Amino acid sequence: MAPALLTAQAQPAAAFGTVNKFGQHGEHERITRAALACAPGVASDGGCFEPRSLDQVAGHEGTFGAVGSPDSDETFTTAAHCDDADFLDKPGYPRSREQATTKLRECVTHLQKRFDEGVSAAGRTLDSKGAVSPDGADLGKDCTFFLGVSGRAKCDAVEGFGRALHGVQDFYSHSNWADQHDTARPLAKDNPPGLGQSRPAPFLDLTATGLADASVPKDLTTGCYTVLFGCSQRIEHSDVNKDNGLIDPATGAATQPGTARGKVGDNFRRAVDGAIADTRRQWSDFRKELKRTYGEAKGERIACVMTRDNPVRDCA
Repeated sequence: MAPALLTAQAQPAAAFGTVNKFGQHGEHERITRAALACAPGVASDGGCFEPRSLDQVAGHEGTFGAVGSPDSDETFTTAAHCDDADFLDKPGYPRSREQATTKLRECVTHLQKRFDEGVSAAGRTLDSKGAVSPDGADLGKDCTFFLGVSGRAKCDAVEGFGRALHGVQDFYSHSNWADQHDTARPLAKDNPPGLGQSRPAPFLDLTATGLADASVPKDLTTGCYTVLFGCSQRIEHSDVNKDNGLIDPATGAATQPGTARGKVGDNFRRAVDGAIADTRRQWSDFRKELKRTYGEAKGERIACVMTRDNPVRDCA
């Protein structure tokens, strides 16, 4: 998360990193680049982001970008990071499966809201005649993503999409969806079972209405996070997170894991692979939602505006 001066108890809330210090390596930026960047010199067909537009989604040196913005102003909003959906199928565990699923539902609802905000703002990138709005699409200077302050239309659309991506990516780090437990130790709160899933989580479909409880595995957990020392009897963020390590922004290769759970087997790589795959799914779904909301032609033009660096010229 953001390099705020957090207490030792608060520090575990750190997600995939947004900065290149404090043990972080810009993991959110690198995941987003690996998932959405156009190949060097290749123009976007709507499925990838050209360099300047990608800078706004992923961030670049000295900026958080849209995907990193929840670490600047939603640091302690657990739904923005899919925290607190913890459960362990052991007698006496202080949270029930139903309580954990409720917290997961709060995360999904929060991310759906951000996703929808992005789709709504995207419509303003076109003028009343359906042409690209030069002011709304301008990237002469970086977008500002902080405290919900509205800006240019393209920036607002990117912000909604990027904030949704942040929580989606965090889910794979903060949960046991894709990872494995340490088989050398007994299953316990500091070694919860891993689900070993290689597919994107179906309940992170942000175009759906609500969350289908039946799609949530019984043993799914994310880590408890609090600044008030309330996690001692529960699976903590530090027990399950795979936040830190090196990620190649071009290939997505994940090496040198920096957390205990990330060092078990290939857990860090599995979390990064899951986050990259779901980032691509979210952009594909976002494009579909643009076309559903604005019609085929306008939806494709808006996707062009969001992904091209000179949309007035290239998206006419």
